[in-house]
Amino acid sequence: MRWLGGRESDNVEDRRGSGGGGLLVGGGIGTVVIAVIVMLLGGDPSQILNQSEPEQATSQAPAGPQADDAAASFTRKVLASTEDVWTKVFAEQGNQYRKPTLVMFRNVTQSGCGTAQEAMGPFYCPADQKVYIDLSFYDELAQRFQAPGDFAMAYVVAHEIGHHIQKQLGIMDKTDALRQRLSEREYNQVSVRLELQADFFAGVWANRAQGQSIALDANDVEAALTAANAIGDDKIQEQTQGRVVPDAFTHGTSAQRVYWFKKGLKTGDIKQGDTFNSNEDSNL
Repeated sequence: MRWLGGRESDNVEDRRGSGGGGLLVGGGIGTVVIAVIVMLLGGDPSQILNQSEPEQATSQAPAGPQADDAAASFTRKVLASTEDVWTKVFAEQGNQYRKPTLVMFRNVTQSGCGTAQEAMGPFYCPADQKVYIDLSFYDELAQRFQAPGDFAMAYVVAHEIGHHIQKQLGIMDKTDALRQRLSEREYNQVSVRLELQADFFAGVWANRAQGQSIALDANDVEAALTAANAIGDDKIQEQTQGRVVPDAFTHGTSAQRVYWFKKGLKTGDIKQGDTFNSNEDSNL
């Protein structure tokens, strides 16, 4: 992926120097195991986040150059690109896009949804409308999930911004209202559709950014598809528990995630992403 000029976003809270590397009070192996199941790409982390409090939750940028400064700069550029794309898309619909804040942290910090931990992967918190990311996740994406490359990392950020789009459009509030009325199995199905739509929105961003802020080739797209494929519920369940339990899916299968990202990438049309009322991925 090549940047075609472009700026870095200022809508960032850099907490990498906050010293949040202490042990969590009230945390433990149980929290980590649960986090592994729901980690990565935008699930609602509030159910496990609120179980513990960090020793420190201050916000402080690191002093002097840092080893992950290149990743921080890259993330700012991706965020700026999403801002430009979604501002234009919302304007086309006669709406105004409210830019979210992205929080960079190390190990642990405080979010509007509770305690944010490195083990959870990137996530969007609807309570404060911020995206949280420990930049070391990019290394895990490349090493554990075999999805290296700039565009794979950009896909991750764009997916979380996709949840912010859902929040602004009122979609997330509607799905949250169903939580108390549905069984766990039924709500898991709703959660899957929410996640697949965020994948679609990530594809829409890539379509609209192509030729504007980024230039993609076939290898870039393949990297993003590898990332989407690697973090489907079926693949994660196989890795963590050795078997696949479809009723427990909250993000969708690898094939579904790839399908909806590719559809957004191909069409660039936000109106074609109604994952809740579509059965076009039913045979995947």
